[in-house]
Amino acid sequence: MAEEKHSRWKILTDQLKNKYRLVILNDTTFGEKFSLRLSPLGLIIAISAVTIIMTTLVISLVAFTSLREYIPGYGDVAERKSLLNLSLKADSIEQSVAARDWYIKNLVNVLEGKTEGKPEKPTKDTSGKFQKVNTKPSESDVQFRKDVENEPASLQFAGTTVKKNALAQYLFFCPVKGMITTSFNAAEEHYGVDVVAKKDELIKSTLDGTVIYVGFTPADGHIIHIQHDNNLISIYKHNSEVLKKMGERVQSGEPIAVIGNSGETSKGPHLHFELWHNGLPINPEEFIVF
Repeated sequence: MAEEKHSRWKILTDQLKNKYRLVILNDTTFGEKFSLRLSPLGLIIAISAVTIIMTTLVISLVAFTSLREYIPGYGDVAERKSLLNLSLKADSIEQSVAARDWYIKNLVNVLEGKTEGKPEKPTKDTSGKFQKVNTKPSESDVQFRKDVENEPASLQFAGTTVKKNALAQYLFFCPVKGMITTSFNAAEEHYGVDVVAKKDELIKSTLDGTVIYVGFTPADGHIIHIQHDNNLISIYKHNSEVLKKMGERVQSGEPIAVIGNSGETSKGPHLHFELWHNGLPINPEEFIVF
């Protein structure tokens, strides 16, 4: 079997090495004009060499010359950045123009004494699909509403001795060192403390936890909420910048935001810090020394 394979390979190599002659003759005189002596192996090597040279030449022209700019999707990086910046600027200008037009329109309406018309009344349901739906509250629901309305504000009783004992096992990290300008007062619906600190001071997480909310509101500015163990939530408001994203895990003492003056209710750079336990606010000064 080995000798048979050897003979087949020898026959193939001999055929590749066989010499052939390519001759070009004059069709009228049959005179030889051109002849080329070659073998199949030499022809394969020549074609491979030409292919490699052409491929290298094309890649070099595309990579090191300006021809690459004519290839779709292969533009200059600087030009792509410039186009992106121009697109963002155009979008910002469009929003600014729309806001200005809306402002001018409202200003003209005010100067001309025009008032907003009454909103259209919702159309009456004529399909009859919801006629049999019982929308009246049950007796237990009515009684529950009465009990809640008659009870004093439950938020005013947060921070009791029971809550202190329940949270005594935790070592709270001070979010930011500074001076307290407004203390916790549930009666006035101020469910946290306002701490004034240095400009651009880092705000740190008071406990290990997970970021459950990051957002912006006109009143409180940039806000971040962190969920801790034992159904405890810490809230940080009026930040100039939030350093964490929703869903991130943070450690106690890890920077999460930068102190700021964002929000309409803020009167200067400070941190409004709140602690909530089991859905009720507690006084942070009972657990943290600012």
